[in-house]
Amino acid sequence: MENTNLIDQEQAFEESKEKIFELLEEKKYFRCRDELLKFNAVDIAELLEEVMRKYNMQTAIILFRTLPKGASVEVFAHFDVDDQVEIINIITDPEIKYIIEELDFDDMIDVLDELPANIVDKILDKTPKNERRQINTFLKYKEYSAGSLMTPDYINLRKNMTRREALDHIRDVGMNSETIYSCYVLDGGRKLVGVVSLRSLVLADENTKVSDIMKEDIIFAHVDDDQEETSELFKKYGFIAIPVVDNEDRLVGIITFDDILDVIEEENTEDMERMGGVIDNTDKDYLDTPVLMHVKARLPWLLVLMVSYVFTGGMIASFEKSLSAVIALVAYMPMLMGTGGNSGTQSSTVIITGMATGDLELSDVLRVLWKEFRIGIIVGICVSILNYMRIVAFDHNGSLVALTVCLSMVLIVIIAKCIGALLPMIAKKIGIDPALIAGPMMASLTDMVALGTYFTMARLVLKI
Repeated sequence: MENTNLIDQEQAFEESKEKIFELLEEKKYFRCRDELLKFNAVDIAELLEEVMRKYNMQTAIILFRTLPKGASVEVFAHFDVDDQVEIINIITDPEIKYIIEELDFDDMIDVLDELPANIVDKILDKTPKNERRQINTFLKYKEYSAGSLMTPDYINLRKNMTRREALDHIRDVGMNSETIYSCYVLDGGRKLVGVVSLRSLVLADENTKVSDIMKEDIIFAHVDDDQEETSELFKKYGFIAIPVVDNEDRLVGIITFDDILDVIEEENTEDMERMGGVIDNTDKDYLDTPVLMHVKARLPWLLVLMVSYVFTGGMIASFEKSLSAVIALVAYMPMLMGTGGNSGTQSSTVIITGMATGDLELSDVLRVLWKEFRIGIIVGICVSILNYMRIVAFDHNGSLVALTVCLSMVLIVIIAKCIGALLPMIAKKIGIDPALIAGPMMASLTDMVALGTYFTMARLVLKI
């Protein structure tokens, strides 16, 4: 039933998109608006981004301006930051002021952080003094830190409150808070002394004190903590929100799960790109990134790997006479190099994932190597048996050539899997992102290992 509903929703979305495009051709903007308002804010933002791509930003802004004020703010919050900045640069000052004032605090900070200084100054000039001071404080936190992600819209309680007083307070301020499910207990100096859940408050007796039901073993982040470290706390403990404290352990904000999801997506994307040898420091989408930026992101590792292949070429050249003596050996070089590369990549992917999720620590290195060594033996023997039969039965080469290839393959798979496991752990030990070197370095290292092993086995088995 759920799958059917999802398919129906996707079909309705696509039909509305086509209808909006048809209405835009006829410049029937308010009919377009009626079509947009059939959907929630997330879908409306996606539809308007489709309009931006198919037409232009101006057309999308015309539609954006037809939306009711409340809806327009919700939709704006779901645009990409680049699109938000471009919209801000086009709409009028009163429209900017309304949107900024109505956005959730953390979304507002994200937008202001990307805007040109002159526009930010203009917005802050029209902001109340207390709020302006708070905004300036948040804008000063380091990029990619916990402080840059947090919001000050949280519920704080006092230890001496009763359950009734606490719930009354939540009713008073809950609408302006990011979440009501986790409440934070502060002392007189705003130091964080406990956390209490809404569930605990609702289930407690009428006159129970907050101090009796609050948890004092608090998991928190520091304002200067890296956002990736903070995301690990969410993964490990499964919280919907984590408090953020300053140098004096005073509560300054909270980070909610919806904000950390964006961080997790960014970090995963970055790791995937780095494993592929792409050093991308931009936040732009693929189609929005200029060609030269793509070149800059991809070229460095290609140059490094090109230099490394000088050594591979030298190994082949040094073995040229032996290869000419048994020319059949040449045909199996690509297979051995590819098998080594794939084996190493498999291991490095598993180890990087394990370290990212906290399942593996650097202290596990010997256990990891022992496990990958055993995996390598079994995998190597399995693929070698199949290749031995193929080389003898279908390629019609001698048993000694087949033995050379298959013994080489067993050793190459074992060594490649050990390298694939060890390389990410070494990278982490010396403070380098494991994904940055594991993928690109794996190819060149395993190629050299494959050729070196193959040529050595050829000398030992074939006596060449």
